[in-house]
Amino acid sequence: MRILIVEDDPGISTLLSRALTEQHYSVDAAADGGEGELLAKVNEYDLIILDIMLPKRDGWHVCKGIRDAGITSPILMLTALDAVEDKIKGLDWGADDYLTKPFHIGELLARVRSLVRRQSEQKSAEIRVGDLVIDTAARTVRRGDVPIALTAKEFGMLEYFVMNRNKVLTRQMISEHVWDMNFDPQSNVIDSFVRFLRQKIDKGFDAPLIHTVRGVGYRFSEQPE
Repeated sequence: MRILIVEDDPGISTLLSRALTEQHYSVDAAADGGEGELLAKVNEYDLIILDIMLPKRDGWHVCKGIRDAGITSPILMLTALDAVEDKIKGLDWGADDYLTKPFHIGELLARVRSLVRRQSEQKSAEIRVGDLVIDTAARTVRRGDVPIALTAKEFGMLEYFVMNRNKVLTRQMISEHVWDMNFDPQSNVIDSFVRFLRQKIDKGFDAPLIHTVRGVGYRFSEQPE
């Protein structure tokens, strides 16, 4: 899953980027409202973390600009302003959730997981596809009784697959949601990671879950091709 952080405080931005990367998310960051709104409009994000007091363009107007552009990515607003009317304004202008500084990083990560699940209509932190079980809170995977160890990028790809199970996902869609803005679209890294993932979650099990849709991309499903 890919997240955009719009935060002008370099210490907070670095803290958030590190915490989210450790939780297997791909992260882009912007230091002012203008850059943040531009990135939100040219890339696809599964979540946007948006500060309010930003240079060039405040978070309220960035939020409104994103929504006016038809972008439906969940927006979590961060601010030192704890007045009720400020929270009401942010929510009325299109934010999905609100967190007041200072905050506990564990609470922020829990809100991130909740908003990402809400976007995919997945209500629980534990996701099951057949005998595959993914715990997005504990970041663990097992198939049947077999625990499966994944790298951060493999987990990110698997999470995107299961959140969009039974859908055909193109390589472009995968790159936009699992990699950051530095991804090289000419590389074959996506196919390589799919191969690694298949070795871990499909090999040795009765029913494959990752299916190739020739000429298009991949589909994650219990149903056969």
